[in-house]
Amino acid sequence: MAIYPGMYPYTRMRRMRRDDFSRRLMRENVLTANDLIWPVFVMEGENQREAIASMPGVERISIDLLVKEAEAAFKLGIPAMAIFPVTPQEAKTDKAEEAWNPDGLAQRAVRAIKAAVPELGVITDVALDPFTSHGQDGLMDENGYILNDETVAALTKQALSHAEAGADVVAPSDMMDGRIGEIRDVLEQHGHLNTRILAYSAKYASSFYGPFRDAVGSAANLKGGNKYSYQMDPANSDEALWEVALDLQEGADMVMIKPGMPYLDIVRRIKEEFKAPTYVYQVSGEYAMFKAAGMNGWINEKACVMEALLGMKRAGADGILTYYAKQVAEWLKTP
Repeated sequence: MAIYPGMYPYTRMRRMRRDDFSRRLMRENVLTANDLIWPVFVMEGENQREAIASMPGVERISIDLLVKEAEAAFKLGIPAMAIFPVTPQEAKTDKAEEAWNPDGLAQRAVRAIKAAVPELGVITDVALDPFTSHGQDGLMDENGYILNDETVAALTKQALSHAEAGADVVAPSDMMDGRIGEIRDVLEQHGHLNTRILAYSAKYASSFYGPFRDAVGSAANLKGGNKYSYQMDPANSDEALWEVALDLQEGADMVMIKPGMPYLDIVRRIKEEFKAPTYVYQVSGEYAMFKAAGMNGWINEKACVMEALLGMKRAGADGILTYYAKQVAEWLKTP
């Protein structure tokens, strides 16, 4: 048969794969420490560590130890940490008042990190589930329904308290309608013009969050309840674009898709549609699966984690929240 340029054997796709140098020259995506955000769990006390059974290798740590971890993360080139407080049970209430306590655990942790490592970005979680006695992300009415506008009013107070403590980025993860615009207004009114908002714009009602709820102590309070009335249906894709568009219009600087690997089609659609800074969260359930399989010798943990994170970059993520951040940064320094 006739052979034409562009057809085999004129074009052999394997030529460029033969050697390391040519593979590197045509590599389209590269994962670096600059792509990593490290989520950490902070608890009360001093010199305190608590293992999280469902997340082997991840611990709840007190603020003094968190500061040391922040210093180590900065030296590894990690740009930012995301703080998640473990609120004592006695501080939780139906109205979640501890969320905006200026001397609350998250606020004190922010001040301590910024004092020790001012160049490290500090991101705070804006949501009420660590502070509510029922474990939901918002305030609840007598029928168990999560109230939108009342919750937004509480979230604005929480976000402002984080900004006043020195947070570089506030990250509303609650999925209430209109909260980005309200938070942006409050930040502007109080002079926090450069406090960035990382909006969890496409946060799905996923089954992959279980270990996280163990880590922050909200699983027991939730008592088998669900968050279907405010988190997104995993079946939906177009709705994610709608949510992102609204959050960007209201003043979000960055948008988040959560979870990660099962939702990379959403990451790609959002990045292509909006071209805005786009982030993805490799959530606790994803971490737990990689860790368990690695510990059992069923997979090469390092190779699989690096492949998964590179896949998130390839899908369009500008950055990735991952509990592996510190370990990955170390792997990247000594491949």
